[in-house]
Amino acid sequence: MASPLTPRSTGPAVPTGRRPDLRTEKSLMRGGVARLAAMDEVGRGSLAGPVSIGVVVVTPAIGRVPAGLRDSKLLTPAARTALVTPIRRWVREFAVGHASSVEIDEVGIIGGLRLAALRALAQLDTVDAVLLDGNYNYLLGSTDLPVHTRIKGDMTCAGVSAASVLAKTERDAMMVDLDPAHPPYGFAVNKGYSTPEHIGALREHGPSAAHRRSWRLPGCAYDDDTTPAMFGV
Repeated sequence: MASPLTPRSTGPAVPTGRRPDLRTEKSLMRGGVARLAAMDEVGRGSLAGPVSIGVVVVTPAIGRVPAGLRDSKLLTPAARTALVTPIRRWVREFAVGHASSVEIDEVGIIGGLRLAALRALAQLDTVDAVLLDGNYNYLLGSTDLPVHTRIKGDMTCAGVSAASVLAKTERDAMMVDLDPAHPPYGFAVNKGYSTPEHIGALREHGPSAAHRRSWRLPGCAYDDDTTPAMFGV
């Protein structure tokens, strides 16, 4: 039976130089968790496109961490792509959920994270608990599952690192697919994040339908009385 959701940190911040391992995941499993959903988000700070949540299921039967696994931000695009198949074979159960820029405009970025996470979880068989990167539980109030947070979990927890790679590769592919419909903004290159070229396009053309239009986008002019929130929170 699922226990009440209790957001908490599983430990203090740890140095980021070490390779991710399964110590945190195995500690939770020794406490009775049989199927742990390790999750990470991608696209939270992007100016356009979805926010995405990757999830992998860690069980006591999981094998050795794939060679070269790191947080997606520390890997080249080629290295991330090369890790997708080893990660899928390693965890066997995985998913990625998304919330669109329109949905982010409607419910804010925290609501978008929650929506994407619930969509990712809905693709899996039942899990016993969730492990999130960071110290904020964006699932609070939306699930009965115990939710554990881990500062720098994307760099230290192998399950969270794996989830980050799956989310990053899938979201990047979505942004490449969006590019032809919005050629001025360079989504295939910047993936919706802020770059000088992207800001220049916003200044010249204004936001597209793919942008988070409720945000105060750089390069765009706003009436002070109707200024959107900086990050849509």
